Amino acid sequence: MLAYKDRSKEELLELKSQLEQEFQKVKAQGLQLDMSRGKPSAAQLDLAMGMMDVLTSESDLKCEEGVDCRNYGVLDGIREAKQLLADMTEVPKDNIVIFGNSSLNIMYDTIARSMTHGVMGSTPWAKLDKVKFLCPVPGYDRHFAITEHFGIEMINVPMTMDGPDMDIVEKLVSEDDAIKGIWCVPKYSNPQGITYSDETVHRFAKLKPAAKDFRIYWDNAYGIHHLYEDKQDYLIEILMECKKEGNPDMVYKFCSTSKVSFPGSGVAAIAASDANLVAIRKQMQIQTIGHDKLNQLRHARFYKDIHGMVEHMKLHADILRPKFETVLTILERELEGLEIGSWLRPRGGYFISFDAMDGCAKAIVAKASEAGLVMTPAGATFPYGKDPKDSNIRIAPSYPTPEELAKACEIFVLSVKLVSIDKILESKS
Repeated sequence: MLAYKDRSKEELLELKSQLEQEFQKVKAQGLQLDMSRGKPSAAQLDLAMGMMDVLTSESDLKCEEGVDCRNYGVLDGIREAKQLLADMTEVPKDNIVIFGNSSLNIMYDTIARSMTHGVMGSTPWAKLDKVKFLCPVPGYDRHFAITEHFGIEMINVPMTMDGPDMDIVEKLVSEDDAIKGIWCVPKYSNPQGITYSDETVHRFAKLKPAAKDFRIYWDNAYGIHHLYEDKQDYLIEILMECKKEGNPDMVYKFCSTSKVSFPGSGVAAIAASDANLVAIRKQMQIQTIGHDKLNQLRHARFYKDIHGMVEHMKLHADILRPKFETVLTILERELEGLEIGSWLRPRGGYFISFDAMDGCAKAIVAKASEAGLVMTPAGATFPYGKDPKDSNIRIAPSYPTPEELAKACEIFVLSVKLVSIDKILESKS
């Protein structure tokens, strides 16, 4: 297939005319399609409906410790829920604290606590002249929203196929004590689906930050979210690596069952060193008497153990895999060889990252919107919503039905082609 840039102006104009006709036909259908966020579909939510029947008015509502889960008590989570999430996130049970339904909420609280009270005795960040965070890009927009909300300066760090560019990370954290943290989605990253290599994890564990209160915010949101049984990424466990390297306190590890059970009613947790957890529990005692133990009990009894959870995730994969394959097949069929876009083929997670020609992402998203397709805003995968190249677009295949997804992909590739032709014609004029 001849690349668009190698075609004559006349050929491009003729092709544009044909594509515009196709686009108008799709637009006339009055579609309303949503590929904006990584929301589980109704079919995925149905997988956990049995959890609603686990506890009834006849159930024994005492946890393993013998505490009545209807009442106050057990600040950091019931034993069986801690064991379940500890196994999910590959840490010892004693190194995990259960919170509410959202890991994003825990991350927000962790930043807020650092701002007002510091990190394990350090100066509260709010009293410092400058606080900075490293942000691997493209990355997760809600991470960036938290640090922006607190007025923390964000510094872009390019992602490689092995994870963040560690040469840059090592240099910056060792030289600047205003850098207090780095956001990470280390497995099946949002949006690229990249898993950090062994070397990257080792280099993280060996960091020598200038700031004693520097922390790695290790958001392992997709730790068990594989798409394939025979092709799965492996990630080294960061907490143990940091401990081996004499940096036990350098990492906060976050997880939740948001995309395992119910996004609005899951269970979330933080894993960290003993010293970090002492400080976190001290703050929690002021903030809450304890989180929803009935929900913790419901999860523990429904999944029983990590094996039950892994089997459950295979059912999720059976729903998600065909959707990812649909998107990737259409991208390859329609765009391969045209040199107007590139994408990665993830083995897990919730997103496909698409890189358009420089200066085209916003126009593509706007064009798709004309035909009724809502996508993540262009630039959202960068701090402050500013993609320097205006090229990255996050595709979220999970929520639409298979039929809707095929239509959405049709609109997307038409939008990519039309915007790319305009861009190339500008350079030829």
